[in-house]
Amino acid sequence: MLAAMDPKINMIQVASPINWDEYFMFQAILASYRSKDPSTKVGAVFVDQNQHQISMGYNGFVAGIDESKLPWGKEPGVGLEHQKYGYVVHAEANAILHAHGSLAGSKLYVTHFPCNECAKMVASKKISEVVYLSDKHHHLEMNRIAKKIFDLTGLRYRQLHLDEGLVENLHGHFLSSIRDT
Repeated sequence: MLAAMDPKINMIQVASPINWDEYFMFQAILASYRSKDPSTKVGAVFVDQNQHQISMGYNGFVAGIDESKLPWGKEPGVGLEHQKYGYVVHAEANAILHAHGSLAGSKLYVTHFPCNECAKMVASKKISEVVYLSDKHHHLEMNRIAKKIFDLTGLRYRQLHLDEGLVENLHGHFLSSIRDT
């Protein structure tokens, strides 16, 4: 007959070193790394109410297009036809296009605050919240319009600030993961 096992044996208190916001923002950062844009890499991740990733995207040219025939430059004096802006699909739009189901009620994690065009799509999909890292275009009209769209539709948005110590710890984790030690 087996003796009753002490329920405290092998019990160890553990916690994840990152919270859900940090986890999904790191996913968006990783997605942004796929972008070929030489000046601004943007990543986006949609997450459902159960903390499951629904879709992700990054900014890039239309899928399947011959990229060698398109410009990555952004010099405004040459006209839209000769700038990346005429051809790039934003990360949020790519993530929406690649979603296989409803995004209603989901949360969007994105490395840059959405432009007004993406804000229209995000709000129309009934997203509940946008969590972003950078708001470098806060002074531009497109940014004010995006925030107005979110405010008028009741879509919450907030900036996430990642702790540098956490980023350093993650860097160390990546290095230890790829080393054969």
